[in-house]
Amino acid sequence: MRNTSGREDDRDKETSSSSTLDSRFSQTLRNVQGLLKGRSFPGKVLITRRSAPLDQSILSSPSTDRTYSDSYAEIEERVDKSIQDEVLQDRRADGKSVNLTKSSSIESVSEETRKTTIGARATDSARLMKFSKELSGTSVVLEKLHELAWSGVPLYLRPTVWRLLVGYAPCNSDRRDGILRRKRLEYLDCVAQHYDIPDTDRTDEEINMLRQIAVDCPRTVPDVSFFQQVEIQKSLERILYTWAIRHPASGYVQGINDLVTPFFVVFLSEYLEGSIHNWSMTDLPPEKMSNVEADCYWCLSKLLDGMQDHYTFAQPGIQRLVFKLKELVRRIDEPVSRHMEEQGLDFLQFSFRWFNCLLIREIPFHLVTRLWDTYLAEGNSLPDFLVYIFASFLLTWSDELQELEFQEMVMFLQHLPTQKWTHLELETVLSRAYMWHSVFNNSPSHLSG
Repeated sequence: MRNTSGREDDRDKETSSSSTLDSRFSQTLRNVQGLLKGRSFPGKVLITRRSAPLDQSILSSPSTDRTYSDSYAEIEERVDKSIQDEVLQDRRADGKSVNLTKSSSIESVSEETRKTTIGARATDSARLMKFSKELSGTSVVLEKLHELAWSGVPLYLRPTVWRLLVGYAPCNSDRRDGILRRKRLEYLDCVAQHYDIPDTDRTDEEINMLRQIAVDCPRTVPDVSFFQQVEIQKSLERILYTWAIRHPASGYVQGINDLVTPFFVVFLSEYLEGSIHNWSMTDLPPEKMSNVEADCYWCLSKLLDGMQDHYTFAQPGIQRLVFKLKELVRRIDEPVSRHMEEQGLDFLQFSFRWFNCLLIREIPFHLVTRLWDTYLAEGNSLPDFLVYIFASFLLTWSDELQELEFQEMVMFLQHLPTQKWTHLELETVLSRAYMWHSVFNNSPSHLSG
């Protein structure tokens, strides 16, 4: 009996040791997903507001010279312990009894983190001090600013930070005002040269393009009344037409109109207070509106410089990223990938709009500027990182998708239930995206296996 028992033990050990990296990753992924509710992954600034500082070792980036299986096993343990310690401390402070077992930790932690005020993190005094210190110097260190901005930018600093992140404003503070004045005047010259001319001076192609832009502007963020104001629509029209004329390789493509809107909201926030739903252009002097429009134009140009093949003929850049998204989802969540394939659903059918409009049409508009903090912080790496964000976004509904047939799935993906989303859901999507990027980006062979 003892020999039999020993042989069984040996077989159990062999079975355990033969577990593949895939199964280890899947197990870790399931655990970490539960723990990532409302917080960023190690290496990024803490998302939730804490009563005590986090151990700095948890904020360090995963080592790149170790296997992802070992790294994530350690990260899982450290994140798990940190979150549990925080919950325990909060419960003791509230005078509650503490009984946090391992089996109930994920559910308990998820409930606790859901009660935190995610949107308040950008006004945390420590974060404000870091941003203020970085921006107060004679020359901004962009690498540090990108790192800070990834987890969100304080509202009143966002216009300055965004101009720096896209490369529109120079890092040297002594040169900044002068260059912005010159670029704003340059934009006015471009408008006078290309837009403020009679149709008789335009080609038929240019006339048709201007008409298409005029049709699309009223459709831009239709659920936000601010964008239906005549002054805003004319401003959008000038920006889009001028950009298209100056970028003939792509010209105007539907969807670019959406990409102007976050810049509009951020740069107008320097002059208008309160909710965007109460903003009125009659409260803004023409000179300031001109500055906002010019800043939107140049920042849009900088953004699209890094992804112009997304909008050239046949949009090859987007098609390439859609393929990468399909492969990543297959690797992360094979059951939902297989179900979508069995139902005949092509990723291009739903994710093309995501890449074309950068999710602006998929989430509540009040979350867009926070999402764009991360977009702009990624800099030149944004197109590749979009794949991970969109995979995380899609797999938010993994269980629901596996229950739907083709037509139901198409309708579901075209009208995703994000209307009541808060910063919590968005931060969870970004956290998962960062985790998966850390796993796969330095090991592209994982996506081909």
